[in-house]
Amino acid sequence: MITNSGQLTYCTNIHHGENWQDHFNEIKKYFPGIKKKLSPDNAMGIGLRLSNVASIELIDNKNLEVFRQWLHENNAYVFTMNGFPYGSFHDTRVKDQVHAPDWTTKERVAYTIRLFQILKDLLPAGTEGGISTSPLSYKHWFKQEDALKNAMKLSTDNIVSVVKSLIDIHQSTGKILHLDIEPEPDGMLETGKEFIHWFLTELLPGGAKTIATKFNVTIPRAEELLKEHVRLCYDVCHFAIGYEPHAAIIREILHSGIKIGKIQISAALKGAKNKDILLRQNIKESFSKYNEPTYLHQVVAKKNNDELLRYPDLPEALADYDNPEVIEWRAHFHVPIFEENFGSLQSTQKDIEEVLRLQKEINFTNHLEVETYTWEVLPGVLKLPIQESVIRELQWVIPHL
Repeated sequence: MITNSGQLTYCTNIHHGENWQDHFNEIKKYFPGIKKKLSPDNAMGIGLRLSNVASIELIDNKNLEVFRQWLHENNAYVFTMNGFPYGSFHDTRVKDQVHAPDWTTKERVAYTIRLFQILKDLLPAGTEGGISTSPLSYKHWFKQEDALKNAMKLSTDNIVSVVKSLIDIHQSTGKILHLDIEPEPDGMLETGKEFIHWFLTELLPGGAKTIATKFNVTIPRAEELLKEHVRLCYDVCHFAIGYEPHAAIIREILHSGIKIGKIQISAALKGAKNKDILLRQNIKESFSKYNEPTYLHQVVAKKNNDELLRYPDLPEALADYDNPEVIEWRAHFHVPIFEENFGSLQSTQKDIEEVLRLQKEINFTNHLEVETYTWEVLPGVLKLPIQESVIRELQWVIPHL
């Protein structure tokens, strides 16, 4: 829906269905009721998530036309997509495979270009479109420094190849599409600082030469094109897990000439290590309830000297729970954004409030997407009907905009 601070929607990665028809059935089941409650008289956007299989099925002209007609009949449209999870995302063990295939592969390139072809056809005139994607790869897959560097170089080259397609689309249709890189814990690009460094020292130098040659433009113009078509996806949960100072990092990104394509509005789980033995045990037991086998739940701990200690998943963190130097944990578990307290634990809801205040002040993006995808793996007491949950989350966001 249109707000004073941008277009607001939710991501359909909360809905089941890895093939197109199953996913479309879920959208038809839930979206009309959500829209009727939140935006009955005005158009409402959808944040579409498609698996690779669903994207192949949807790009078929017949399926795409049926979906386009359904959007028209329901006064809905698509302006942003989630191109991070390539394969199955529900009812299966995802963990680090959420990054696979990564940006070193042609499969990831083909999938992403296909998503952009779909978005190009669905995007309303006069509206820019964005697709969020993996932070290149999963850092722990590369045990040697040389292997990591080579993977980053290949990933960067592959992203530049996607940019070529986006420039072609803009030249032929006038539509501006951008790829929004989403840093997350243990990604090859993990933090805001790492993203900025990669953009300025890896993407721009090599990419500008390629784009300048391909489109017969100057290097400065090629850099402008890269900045137009490659942006940051600011997932609030991910940045909060790393204790990143939102105002400082957002201003540094913008000062670097880099654009922010989308805010993913999401909350992480956190807990302070109380010195009281009983309270510490309660906090550990509370975190243990979120130790489920489907998704990665990386933990970033703050030590008493402000250094950060990173665990690749909750089991490793729980095994080191009694580390005397640690004073706080933040876990990559997307929890409902309308709640701040979860028994002995809290959420990073205040981080969302800060980022949305900055959005109101600076207006640094036009795309805002709520992304709480963990409803089915939440502890039982937190599980609510999907439609009710989405409505409550969006209703919580609206006053902040």
